[in-house]
Amino acid sequence: MSEDRPTVSQVARHAGVSVASVSRVLNGLPATEQTRAKVLAAVEELGYRPNAHARSLKVRRSQQLAFAVADVGNPVYVEMMRAVEDEARARDYRLLVSSTAQPDDMLALLDSLEHGYADGLVLSPVRVNADLVAALRRVTYPVVVVGTVPADLDIDNVRTDSAAGVGLALTHLAEQGCRRVAFINGPRDTVPGAARAHAFEDHARSLGLDLDPALRVEAGDFTLAEGRKAASALLEGTTPDAVLGANDLLAIATMHVLAERGLRVPRDVAVIGMDDTELADVTSPALTSVDLAAHDRGGAAARLLLERLEDPDRPSQRVTIQPRLSVRGSSDLGSARR
Repeated sequence: MSEDRPTVSQVARHAGVSVASVSRVLNGLPATEQTRAKVLAAVEELGYRPNAHARSLKVRRSQQLAFAVADVGNPVYVEMMRAVEDEARARDYRLLVSSTAQPDDMLALLDSLEHGYADGLVLSPVRVNADLVAALRRVTYPVVVVGTVPADLDIDNVRTDSAAGVGLALTHLAEQGCRRVAFINGPRDTVPGAARAHAFEDHARSLGLDLDPALRVEAGDFTLAEGRKAASALLEGTTPDAVLGANDLLAIATMHVLAERGLRVPRDVAVIGMDDTELADVTSPALTSVDLAAHDRGGAAARLLLERLEDPDRPSQRVTIQPRLSVRGSSDLGSARR
């Protein structure tokens, strides 16, 4: 029966090689003799018969790479995209950019790329659920994920230690005497939202900061509009010493709301963002922000993808990029009080 037919994934597991390597052998593309022998032996033992139409789609490379993110207008993803595009262009690849705001959008994209529209994908999902992980295990083309993924997912991965970045921001504020530090986070059901929420609680506790629940607010999204709503809700109930925004957009929205209420930054309330986007330099005062190295992450992801295209059998790599704090006027309490 058709449902009992062996799959490419089963052949790969039986041969002890990657799915991409099986595809290369079956499509007559370059592979080592050892890999070729393992794949052909597994094909024979399992009785695998490739689909002729699917095979024909994989024979030629498209010379295109895909880049998928939740919001193509977010400055973080714009910077990441520039780095991916620079690496792609240097190797004569074109870049296709896709916005995948919802989990179903991501799943649909992963499925569509099986038809050969692109040779590989750099993916930066804001939500990682069981369906996405299962889909990533099935893909037959190279994928690099930017962000946190399950430890048992065998895939090339680039991430930043945003929890350490939260620690840098809170330590900076604590050293200047701030004790009531508020946190405006994005949705906690997202990867960055969950990671930054846990990090804030842990670091605030270790630094002896006020753990009043009223100082923690969750925005509906990582956008300016949602940041304004969250900051307004926060300031209805309290005036903190400082506010940490889970990204620059939330922090900038907070600065606008503070100004509307006649509160001065940083003299009355210090503000710090995360991501250190180009926007941090154009606020007044300039925004202190945790640099999460978007450009470096994009460049590293593109290089891993291109390496995978050349060597499908190399072990998966995980790259972690450390954050740093870019201190500017929005948190410089020493200067503000002089």
